Amino acid sequence: MTFSICVRERYRDEDGDEQTRFGVAVTTRLPGVGTLCPFASENGAVATQSLVNVELGRKGIEYLDDGLAVEDALEALLSADEGRDQRQLHGVGTGGEFAFSGPECKPWHGQRIGDNYTVAGNLLTGESVVEAVAETYEATAAGDDPETDADAPLAARLVDALEAGHAEGGDKREELPVQSAALLVRSTEERAIEPYYDDLRVDATETPIADLRETYEHAKRGYEMALERYESDYEEDELDSE
Repeated sequence: MTFSICVRERYRDEDGDEQTRFGVAVTTRLPGVGTLCPFASENGAVATQSLVNVELGRKGIEYLDDGLAVEDALEALLSADEGRDQRQLHGVGTGGEFAFSGPECKPWHGQRIGDNYTVAGNLLTGESVVEAVAETYEATAAGDDPETDADAPLAARLVDALEAGHAEGGDKREELPVQSAALLVRSTEERAIEPYYDDLRVDATETPIADLRETYEHAKRGYEMALERYESDYEEDELDSE
């Protein structure tokens, strides 16, 4: 019922320190996908889908936060899941990637593992959906080299990737017009104000990607305005608490 992407990127912050960010974005022809499928922390990103088991996402991130490698964490969860043949689970950790599609997932289903990212989907119009998501992300990926950061925020590029998959047909259930989309981005960087555009959901609409992009643009504008007005107050507050 879904297609999604998980990514890992390394970059340098304004002080020149190396940081890592993780992102996940997802869309489906059902409402409320953001409450079920995407999970992220400063240690990784996970998407759980097909016949959704939310605990695979929640516990997957907990395991990554505990220091497990992503392949060990997610494979362990799947091994203990009696419904694994109907699950789709993928994600990235601090140093690896993992993707699984059970044999009983609805066609078309499949996944792609690339350098620093994973893409997966089920009930799609075809493999070209997953390929379009992957290729669109790859074209703008920051990847493993912190010296070559991307031009646009990861949240915007995740929307681009979803849009590419949607243009290829996306979820094939055209009889279900009410759709949803969501994205999450988390980073090791400590910022005075976390970007509002890094945690966005469109829960029920017939135009999920267009609405997610519009929401992103509004959130980015609001973040920039908040930084201009309040960043010094946050910085002073942090100094006072030390």
